Amino acid sequence: MKLKLKSPLSLLLVLGLFCLFTLSMQLPKAEKIQITIKSNQTGLMTKTIQAAIDACTEKGGGVVIFPAGTYLCGGIQLKSNVSLQLEKGALLQGSSKYADYENDAFIFGEKLSNIAILGEGTIDGVDCRNNNGEEGFRGAHCIRFVNCKQISLKDFTIINSANWALNMRYCSFGNVERVKIRAGHDGLHTRFCNNFTVSGCDFRTGDDAFAGNDNRDFMISDCKINTSCNGFRMGCYNLTVKRCQFWGPGESFHKIQNRNNMLSAFAHFSPIDENPKLKSGNWLIEDCNIDNVDHVYVYNNVDGLWQTGQPVTNVVFKNVKATKILAAFNIIGDTCLKFVLDIKNSSFSFREGADYKGDKFEGVKLLSPSLFNATNFDRITLQNVSLSKLGLTPILFCKSGNVLTLKDVNFTNGNKTTPYVFENINKIRKVNIKHNNPTK
Repeated sequence: MKLKLKSPLSLLLVLGLFCLFTLSMQLPKAEKIQITIKSNQTGLMTKTIQAAIDACTEKGGGVVIFPAGTYLCGGIQLKSNVSLQLEKGALLQGSSKYADYENDAFIFGEKLSNIAILGEGTIDGVDCRNNNGEEGFRGAHCIRFVNCKQISLKDFTIINSANWALNMRYCSFGNVERVKIRAGHDGLHTRFCNNFTVSGCDFRTGDDAFAGNDNRDFMISDCKINTSCNGFRMGCYNLTVKRCQFWGPGESFHKIQNRNNMLSAFAHFSPIDENPKLKSGNWLIEDCNIDNVDHVYVYNNVDGLWQTGQPVTNVVFKNVKATKILAAFNIIGDTCLKFVLDIKNSSFSFREGADYKGDKFEGVKLLSPSLFNATNFDRITLQNVSLSKLGLTPILFCKSGNVLTLKDVNFTNGNKTTPYVFENINKIRKVNIKHNNPTK
């Protein structure tokens, strides 16, 4: 068949398409390569591991595989389109000398995309000490990513992180699955990050399990959380936490304060010195169990430690069971009365036998020793909620709010004293209030 060209323009068009087709056939295609590292226990393997990562980069991306064995190294830098595969039995062991780390990290990445750390191996930060570090001893972060996207972290274990286990700043589209963290400091600490999902993880940390501010669109599900500080010390817009288990005391001591009580399941975090921009709100905490934790939720926008940068807007607790706690809620909202709290189908019971007088939360005096304390709010709604604390102290204390609604609320204090005190509430709605019925 002959191709008839009716004009010079048609001829140029055909020639152009032919050239593009020929050029596309000649361009080298990016190859995903696999490089297997051989274990060498006689010295640092930093250069060997880094060379393998760089070789993958030169080919357009690939996987660096660590079979079972011990790999001693200092700081390494991940590259775009590169994965580290830690097979079962593989131990990536950090150097005990802080000088062997660059970028204040064991594994570091900046301005990267499509990166991953996978497999059932272990990363050991060896509690590397830096005498000039934070608090006079903190060493390198275990994994530190800055301005990265499309991050996948799956199945591995982090132990003895010398600082935060997972340090993410200005990162997006992160997926963390079935990761275990033991000891160390903060677990997953994110600042100015968005679109993170965390599922099936098991964090047992000395400091906060989850922390950070100015985050957006986080989904946390099916995780185990144990710490000697806070489960979540978070500032986040659009946070969902589902089917998670919280329990104290912490299995790893808090290294600064030398204690292991778990302070709270949730605490607001918006440090003013970070110049936070985002308000924290649209939180849903659902189908969670909390046991032997001091507080369920703490928010102090007036003078709370690292809580005054931006306020909280709205929080929902649904199908939550908290047992052996000292206080369910300690809330001092913003003076503009914007805070909204909804609690549904949940129960909260005091750690009977404990001597709790209100005390302090991170150096700031709390409102009262009541089980539920709230001041400065727009609206608080309790629906099908049980609150149990034996004694003469009011169980529920609310002050300075617009609307308080109690519907199907069950109070158990073991005596005939009124279980609640309300002050300066514009509108109070009470429907089907029960007193001294057994808690659910």
